[in-house]
Amino acid sequence: MATANVTTKTMEPGDIKAELISKYPPKVARKRSKQILINEALENQTPEITANVRTIPGIITMRGCTYAGCKGVIMGPTRDIVNLVHGPIGCSFYAWLTRRNQTGAGPDGENYMNYCFSTDMQDADIIFGGEKKLTQAIQEIYDLMHPKAIAIFATCPVGLIGDDIHTVARNMKEKLGDCNVFAFSCEGYKGVSQSAGHHIANNQIFRHVVGENDEPKEGTYKINLLGEYNIGGDGFEIDRIFKKCGITNVATFSGNSTYDQFASAHQADLNAVMCHRSINYVADMLETKFGIPWIKVNFIGAAATAKSLRKIAAYFEDTTLIDRVEKVIAEEMPQVEKAIEDVLPRTKDKTAMLFVGGSRAHHYQELFSELGMKTISAGYEFAHRDDYEGRQVIPYLKVDADSRNIEEIEVEADETRYRPRKNGEEIEALEGAGVQFKHYDGLVADMEKDTLVIDDLNQYEAEKLVELMKPDLFCAGIKEKYSIQKLGVPMKQLHSYDSGGPYAGFKGAVNFYQEIDRLVNSRVWSYMKAPWQENPQLSAAYAWG
Repeated sequence: MATANVTTKTMEPGDIKAELISKYPPKVARKRSKQILINEALENQTPEITANVRTIPGIITMRGCTYAGCKGVIMGPTRDIVNLVHGPIGCSFYAWLTRRNQTGAGPDGENYMNYCFSTDMQDADIIFGGEKKLTQAIQEIYDLMHPKAIAIFATCPVGLIGDDIHTVARNMKEKLGDCNVFAFSCEGYKGVSQSAGHHIANNQIFRHVVGENDEPKEGTYKINLLGEYNIGGDGFEIDRIFKKCGITNVATFSGNSTYDQFASAHQADLNAVMCHRSINYVADMLETKFGIPWIKVNFIGAAATAKSLRKIAAYFEDTTLIDRVEKVIAEEMPQVEKAIEDVLPRTKDKTAMLFVGGSRAHHYQELFSELGMKTISAGYEFAHRDDYEGRQVIPYLKVDADSRNIEEIEVEADETRYRPRKNGEEIEALEGAGVQFKHYDGLVADMEKDTLVIDDLNQYEAEKLVELMKPDLFCAGIKEKYSIQKLGVPMKQLHSYDSGGPYAGFKGAVNFYQEIDRLVNSRVWSYMKAPWQENPQLSAAYAWG
């Protein structure tokens, strides 16, 4: 029997791994082998995975570029900052609402997310430089929109020709006076993946915007929600729950966000981190400069949402909030339990694979667990080792040339506004009660034994995994969607949710249960065949000399 026809029931994890890398040249196979981890199935008791390294040339990766991480992920969901892409129009179009970030226009009605702003660089601009064109574009945006801020994003050609976007931004900010203009050196080639773009975006927002507004914010139990991007309306559902509990969300980084939210973020009393990879930099800087501690939360999954709300309530140590949270959970859970009861007979024991950026490949396992489904393989597009193995490995991470290419800004305690929200004794008491600060165990800790954890999965390996392990569902991004569906396996996009969502919170969990039920139990996938499978053809002609 050919290996490709053997299912995971008869193949050991080591055999599956060996089959995945068998087509590679020896040197490539050795490198990829370090990025494929068989969880707890190796001799070392603390499995180590290679991550945050360059994709091997010639392999069709599922990653995005640094520009995509900066403009598309972090800054894209902010409604009242005009995002101006300095580069060819293709780059700007690529990052224009492709992640289905949603927003409410707010009381002032300012919403620039529907617009696509670009300097539309041409050949002549590449040859002679594009700084004058960039200056003109900033002036035109100001005259038309009069926004609070204009953010400039450098694409690959800009970095190659050397346009000084930061000087242009500084000069225009001084000229315009009432409009903050700042720039991001986020050329697509700059880092290993889109993760570099997250870091660059966070640095500049912290440097140019955070802390600008000291006007007191009303409300009690003030938090910032970090690493939530309101894809498919997730942020709306989380905010609904917060309001119901009486929790004040000062700023979301950066779903449904505004300039003023960023500027006022230093007024919160707790940072709740969703996507660890994309935002842990901001959480650390807010703690260092303003004294705001952070905890890891997850609002993907009903049980995870309840747990996260309880963690927030425990931090504030207020019985009014604690009781309110319990009341909200009691009100929301019956609908969730009813939905699970309905779909569980049809979803139980189904299998899923998750290869998604950020923390989604980890978070969504909560929802699949609630559906009785097993995650048999998972991984990230742009993770670092701490996203897999937990933050305890951070002191041992090696800083390579690619990491040094990303600016690290020095942050110190603010002379007048640094205020530790909890003193040492209070933090120690809370930790003794189970509240963990600056803590994340990573994905591997929650994966079952003998499951495959794969960093930077590529197109070939994705198709091979489906062939070998035959999952009932494959979750990834848009680039993989159609190739997987052609293999007869349902594919759920967890980067931008296709046309679905929200999937966060209690109501989002119900939406997800119903969506996955439809996907894994539809017969249409068994009828999927590519044209060449239905009607194979081979045509050729001899050419005689």
